[in-house]
Amino acid sequence: MTVPPIILLHGVRIFQRENLVLNNVDFTVYKGEFLYLIGRTGSGKSSLMRTLYGDLPLTEGEGHVCGFDLAKLKRSQVPFLRRKIGIVFQDFQLLTDRSVNDNLRFVLKATGWTDARRMDERVQQVLEKVGLANKGYKMPHELSGGEQQRVSIARALLNDPELILADEPTGNLDPETTVEILDLLFAISQSGRSVIMATHDYTHMKKFNTRVVKCEDGKLLELSAAAAV
Repeated sequence: MTVPPIILLHGVRIFQRENLVLNNVDFTVYKGEFLYLIGRTGSGKSSLMRTLYGDLPLTEGEGHVCGFDLAKLKRSQVPFLRRKIGIVFQDFQLLTDRSVNDNLRFVLKATGWTDARRMDERVQQVLEKVGLANKGYKMPHELSGGEQQRVSIARALLNDPELILADEPTGNLDPETTVEILDLLFAISQSGRSVIMATHDYTHMKKFNTRVVKCEDGKLLELSAAAAV
């Protein structure tokens, strides 16, 4: 039996307001794939990401993500799509007035979890997965940038998503920490989740022999890792 792709876009046109950003996009991603999404600022990387998680409506073409038909996606269905997608941002987006544990509990409550014991267990599981098992009591400002990004990745893993979208996740990190976050995201893909990492940082791209997709001149192009750097 053929495994359906996690992402399937065919003949898609992506708009920002009335402006066409990406034209005639064909894009397929399977379970457990790790791929880089590259391109200059304004080339369409973020618009593609926002289309995948239902923030930009798909008005032209065929699009399926995690079992949802993007062309028929109702506003009321967007939260259910996003439970299957973990999103990692460049600027962490942690709530600064509460501890790491409470940041993660907040997301669980917002996505329908009610059992306090199960929530605490899940928080501990994801913190262990990102190497922060003993940091749950800390406030975000007490953590390094790399640790804050690990919390952001832990948050993305809470609902056991099929797909991780990481939008410039190493943009604010030093080179050594960047390598650690890359290793962590690649390990997550090895556990069966698909990971798309949008990045400007081409220096580490040869580390993993993975797919590279480039936004350029309104198109989405497949490259080899060697050709990208």
